[in-house]
Amino acid sequence: MNINEIIEYLKAYDGPDIKMMEVCGTHTASIFKSGIRSLISPKIHLISGPGCPVCVTPTAYIDKCGEYALMDNHVLMTFGDMIKVPGTHGSLADLKGEGAHVEMMYSPFEAIEKAKANPDITYVLAAVGFETTTPAYALMIDKAEREGVKNIRLVTALKTIIPALQWICENEDGIDAFICPGHVSTIIGSKPYEALAEKYHKPFVVAGFEAEQILAVIYDIVRQLESGHEDVNNLYRNAVRDEGNIKAQEILARCFEAGPAMWRGLGVIPGSGHYLTGKYAEYDGGSMGLDADMELPASCRCGDVITGRITPGDCPMFGTGCTPLAPYGPCMVSAEGACGIWYRNR
Repeated sequence: MNINEIIEYLKAYDGPDIKMMEVCGTHTASIFKSGIRSLISPKIHLISGPGCPVCVTPTAYIDKCGEYALMDNHVLMTFGDMIKVPGTHGSLADLKGEGAHVEMMYSPFEAIEKAKANPDITYVLAAVGFETTTPAYALMIDKAEREGVKNIRLVTALKTIIPALQWICENEDGIDAFICPGHVSTIIGSKPYEALAEKYHKPFVVAGFEAEQILAVIYDIVRQLESGHEDVNNLYRNAVRDEGNIKAQEILARCFEAGPAMWRGLGVIPGSGHYLTGKYAEYDGGSMGLDADMELPASCRCGDVITGRITPGDCPMFGTGCTPLAPYGPCMVSAEGACGIWYRNR
């Protein structure tokens, strides 16, 4: 079936309402940019999930990074999408404006050269991400250990997606299927979704990011549901292997171990965090136990957006009390945050 036939089929769909969650923020952005909602039946509902690592990072983590930024002889290094996320005492950008030592980075490996050049300064990396970015931190810290560079620390908010999807399946009703994240799946492969599909009787389909690829996945899910199937299909085979990236998995297993992690909007999920282990543990900057989250006002619905209970436009603060220039919740900050994507494409 060609793409025009797929669009014609999805546009004409008139069966039971279908609610499918796209887990990855990049998928959310692609869906908007390509106008996919206008090409499918209103009975097919696309909702965003907890696929933005910045959005699920708790306040306690921001506060911990801020403490390091305010310490003498310490520099906090972070990617740009973390710098505006609000903490208890403001964002890292606010602290930087008050004189805190906050530097933007484009690669974790920058820390090694800085640490070598400035041995009296400890460089603390705000390490946030899913399985896509975690291997870079593993490779960096392995290189630092091999070269004897000791003045580096990681404060990790590195999370794994499978436990979060299991949490969604256990706690959220009405989600019929999942569009699996393409970037994460290049690392973990498609096989880890099989246990979820079997246990919860829902289709899990791995998608690429082009409009045609996403439409093909939506079509696959609709056809599965119509025929009573709940299969794992990999429709992104030019990038995703069923077994994933074995070398990346090996470096992750060598440097990190699993532990409980706090997800904003979901709570603490067992086994969903990556923490430095073994000889690499000395590089940890106090990542465990950062579970506290500031209480958001009743009008802020970040948690409900992340879990797919509402769309960003249903939040009473959306576009008024919370905008990209003055964000209240992290969903409005990150390039992969659902609220920010909805705001930019409203």
